Amino acid sequence: MPGLVDFAGQAVLVTGVGRVGQIGHAVAEGFGKAGARLVICDVSAVNVAARAREFVERGFECRAAAGDLTEPDVAQWAVEEAVQAYGQLDVVVNAAGGLTGVKSMLEAETAVFDREMAINVKTAYLVSRAAAKVMVAQRRGAIVNFASIAAFHGRAEMVAYTAAKAGVAAMSRSMALELRDQGVRVNAVAPGTARTPENLATMGAAAVRWVDVSDIVNAVLFLASGLAAGITGHVLPVSHGEV
Repeated sequence: MPGLVDFAGQAVLVTGVGRVGQIGHAVAEGFGKAGARLVICDVSAVNVAARAREFVERGFECRAAAGDLTEPDVAQWAVEEAVQAYGQLDVVVNAAGGLTGVKSMLEAETAVFDREMAINVKTAYLVSRAAAKVMVAQRRGAIVNFASIAAFHGRAEMVAYTAAKAGVAAMSRSMALELRDQGVRVNAVAPGTARTPENLATMGAAAVRWVDVSDIVNAVLFLASGLAAGITGHVLPVSHGEV
């Protein structure tokens, strides 16, 4: 979709941008190609610094912010980094999160549930809350969260992940209602199984309908753009019809 949408001059914060080939990295790259001024975040300082150098070398304007976004102060700091760097914050994409393991709920430790909720729901909530304060003052802004098609139906041995992604979907709808009269839109994408190097390594032999990462990026760019000015509170499946 770069070329169809234009984010020139806009400040865009993307979380979960640590590893090459993963969704967060691809999303940030898509915004960079569309002219955005980037702040990228990841829990790994080494990885996010490397991604920022890569983007700068490619001609993108980009800053790195490293830290654990499950901590309220870190989430607030990441948003402040964008505002201090660019004087505004137009788009936030909460791509941080993911599936930490597949295991029966009868065998999984409680810490697995806590971790899934923290990295998927809590990070999106804390970053969105900090960003919303800036966006409400500006009377404009777009937030795109990452749910999953797992949010629409149960998945065996993925109870915690399914609950977390359903939480992201419901949270996005509630945020949209709360912020819609203040110029801020909130939507979510719900990808199927993405064709990433990591997923291919662990699931390459599985009978799944793979979703190209580029299709997920295009959905995010659309929801963040003026093309979706009338859309808020929507959870958009990117799954080849699997819901």
